Amino acid sequence: MSRITKTARVLTLREDGSSRRRDDVLAAEEPLEIRVVDRPFSVTMRTPGDDFDLVAGFLVSEGIVSRAEHLPSMIVCAGERPGDSTYNVIDAHLAPGVPLPDLSLERHVYTTSSCGICGTASIEAVTKSSHFPSSDDPSSPSIELATLLALPDRLRAEQAAFERTGGVHAAGLFSLDGELLCLREDVGRHNAVDKVVGWALREDRLPLRDTVLQVSGRASFELVQKCHMAGIPIMSAVSAPSSLAVDLAREVGLTLAGFSRGRSVNVYAGALRVRVPQREHAEAGVN
Repeated sequence: MSRITKTARVLTLREDGSSRRRDDVLAAEEPLEIRVVDRPFSVTMRTPGDDFDLVAGFLVSEGIVSRAEHLPSMIVCAGERPGDSTYNVIDAHLAPGVPLPDLSLERHVYTTSSCGICGTASIEAVTKSSHFPSSDDPSSPSIELATLLALPDRLRAEQAAFERTGGVHAAGLFSLDGELLCLREDVGRHNAVDKVVGWALREDRLPLRDTVLQVSGRASFELVQKCHMAGIPIMSAVSAPSSLAVDLAREVGLTLAGFSRGRSVNVYAGALRVRVPQREHAEAGVN
């Protein structure tokens, strides 16, 4: 049975007093312990699947690795407590010369599926320096408005786990002409983004200069930070951004769009990267 979904018996109640029992498909949620060179570093709640991508992307977001050669191997290992799943512990091995994580950044609490930065030792550790700073030219790279508006529907069409459960977030990495490069789903929106970034790291694609990240939910601070850490210049969300997400996007030169609903989109930062068609003159002969 797939570990991405699980079934549960559910009682459906209707306003007319009728009821029905049936099996419902749920998005799975399990803890994943992330170790770095045999040392526990974090525990995150996630939907199982693409776990190596998740760990790799998490390490990019933490500023620990930035190139495929920095992370030569990852292994699945057994937990230390009786009953621990072998599949829920991953140890990441760093290449010689790659510094170990700062002890002050170690996560001492569980990272829930709704929180991407919970448990960091200090607020200073939240705002990290990217290995791939944004271009000084805010108009490059750029995307056509029509392409940007089409991304939510393209993302939704590929959300297989959401189709079955209705309970997962999605992150899709697209080229600037709208080609889907990678899509990942997870109960945690930050996990979905980490899985995309981790895929890119393992494919040796970082920095992701000529791409746009489309997410299915809102645009939070940690998602903008993850884009910045991976060199993604444009991020779009179907829902609202937070004020801190907008502040960070403007600070680092990232284009941030929200409320992308097919016919319109709000651009909160970096609007010059969105190419808008010139409106034609209504009357012939007008210069």
